[in-house]
Amino acid sequence: MKQITLPFLHAFTASDAPGEVAGRLYELEKHVLSFAPWPGYPYKPQVQFSIAYGSDALGLLFEVQEKSIRAAHGHTNEPVYTDSCVEFFVSFDEGTTYYNFEFNCIGTVLAGFGKERSGRQLLSQALLDKIKSEARIYRGGNSIRWEITLVLPFDVFPHHSLSSLPGRQCRANFYKCGDELPQPHFLSWSNIESSEPDFHLPAYFGTLKFA
Repeated sequence: MKQITLPFLHAFTASDAPGEVAGRLYELEKHVLSFAPWPGYPYKPQVQFSIAYGSDALGLLFEVQEKSIRAAHGHTNEPVYTDSCVEFFVSFDEGTTYYNFEFNCIGTVLAGFGKERSGRQLLSQALLDKIKSEARIYRGGNSIRWEITLVLPFDVFPHHSLSSLPGRQCRANFYKCGDELPQPHFLSWSNIESSEPDFHLPAYFGTLKFA
């Protein structure tokens, strides 16, 4: 099973600007989304991420390079997975329930909580407004490079108390998709075994350990 030990960033808090956090995340280990689990969708954009935590927030940086991008959705909890999208799914109770955070390349977020794909409870606009994000898009040659930096306060995990993380662990997976791009694709950090594309399978989440 895939595993990451999240470094603790001293003096990093939920009030920090994403640009400042990005500067620190660039220096950390990069983790690659190397799996394209479904043969019917072989296209693999280049995607890597860095992740760390502070006293009251997670910091997450995705870096993406792909042939084309799409950003049709600009409002919270719209279907951003049809756009150029990166995703972070995380469970703090060994996969019984989990949060899904999905962001398109302009920073629009869709987020929910529940036990499985169906019946998910969307997180409120007021809660998601606490997330800080900064998206950048660069064009060059035959591909487009984009990145998004996220500051996720512990408040956006309302069903769990995250006041003391050092030494704890959780389950998570990281994804890239683009359901309505010219070349639809589905990438994951921890591999998935299913007949059809499905990210809502916590049995295949990897492990995050908090240093």
